[in-house]
Amino acid sequence: MAQRAVWLISHEPGTPLCGTVRFSRRYPTVEKRASVFNGTSYVPIPEDGPFLKALLFELRLLDDNDFVESRDSCSHINKTSVYRLPVGSEELWPVIAFLKNSMVYACVPLVEQTLCPRPPLVSISGISQGFELLFGIQDFLYSRQKNDIELNTKLNQLPDLLLQACPFGTLLDANLQNSLDSINFASVTQSQKQPAWKTGAYKGKPQVSISITEKVKSMQYDKQDIADTWQVVGAVTCKCDLEGITPNVTISLSLPTNGSPLQDILVHPCVTSLDSAILTSSSIDAIDDSAFSGPYKFPFTPPLESFNLCYYTSQVPVPPILGFYQIKEEEVQLKITVNLKLHESVRNNFEFCEAHIPFYNRGPITHVEYKVSFGQLEVFREKSLLIWIIGQKFPKSMEISLSGTVTFGAKNHDKQPFDQICIGSTAYLKLHFRILDYTLTGCYADQHSVQVFASGKPKISTHRKLISSDYYIWNSKAPAPITYGSLLL
Repeated sequence: MAQRAVWLISHEPGTPLCGTVRFSRRYPTVEKRASVFNGTSYVPIPEDGPFLKALLFELRLLDDNDFVESRDSCSHINKTSVYRLPVGSEELWPVIAFLKNSMVYACVPLVEQTLCPRPPLVSISGISQGFELLFGIQDFLYSRQKNDIELNTKLNQLPDLLLQACPFGTLLDANLQNSLDSINFASVTQSQKQPAWKTGAYKGKPQVSISITEKVKSMQYDKQDIADTWQVVGAVTCKCDLEGITPNVTISLSLPTNGSPLQDILVHPCVTSLDSAILTSSSIDAIDDSAFSGPYKFPFTPPLESFNLCYYTSQVPVPPILGFYQIKEEEVQLKITVNLKLHESVRNNFEFCEAHIPFYNRGPITHVEYKVSFGQLEVFREKSLLIWIIGQKFPKSMEISLSGTVTFGAKNHDKQPFDQICIGSTAYLKLHFRILDYTLTGCYADQHSVQVFASGKPKISTHRKLISSDYYIWNSKAPAPITYGSLLL
């Protein structure tokens, strides 16, 4: 498991190249291994300039809107953030790349076999390590980052940090803050030697904290010709305060009988071994009764700081809240109707639950007449926004409704919210909610199944929560952007 090269590219629309390489690192020893493993199918890493142009073209980030069949046709829909880039008459593959906060994160993992024919992604161990490295760099750059000066400072620190976190292209610790702390710690005292991914030795009461956070995404249309989509993305965060240089911990994630299997599992590099069924469980494959449903065991030697033990996705049978949203336009008025239904299998105990109903490309709200069956409605006139505060519980019927008319004044282009998608009657409702001590998949970490091999008996605490993320319900009486279940990530 190693990386041939890593890049950070700032996306700069309107400039001649539409981007600038802010950081790049090549690993010559890994490149030599790639030439041996790949044989006649080996394609060398190009220089930064050609790579920048090829990658921005493939990601559709250049300032041109021309249709290119090899990139834009329906038969080339990318579902994995893994791309092939043209390099002369050949293709560089696999290239992991994604855009976040106007920064393109990219790397090329080592494939320890021939590339012709191309092996399945699940068989390439460097793919998951590449994602983990890029996510770690992203977290480091933008955690507590307030301005461009701090960003430039962190970019200047990357070469030294990757020497510790990813020597010779092999990832040891995706938490770059650990490497930075380790460098600072080593500058103070050289007497205690620690692994590269640990900042020092813990002294105190032993305790292990496990937190499972699931985010549910959904796009709902209430149309016969367009399928609704939804997906769960989960993260397991751990904090292990244990004495000793290398304590060992094993955490098991379990599912109830009717739980939804975990898929696309990415683990932290400190995990020492995994069941092959965990690695091969993919959302690309159809789910059947034979899908691996746990328990999911993760043995590891924990870093000192809090870290993400693993990420996963899951295809749950139904979205937690199903709804429809309809708008009928009458001159300066809009008639709106909203119905929401909480699925009977979901815990009816929210920390909060709200429905935000924005009205883009219109004037300020001047008058609202409405009727709600449950909760209360707040009106933000200048922002052209309605917020339906549902509260902490749905009624016993599990169904609630909102109807009414909204009147708008003259449009002020400087103050009123604008959106390029929500033109005319194209509009959406966005749900915001959080449920504590609950996961949609049913995933949980049993305190009694946690094994700790260290001095002292640790206190073990577990937490769960479900959070909405990009949970949209579109006006069923107008066109709406379409997404696919496998593209929600």
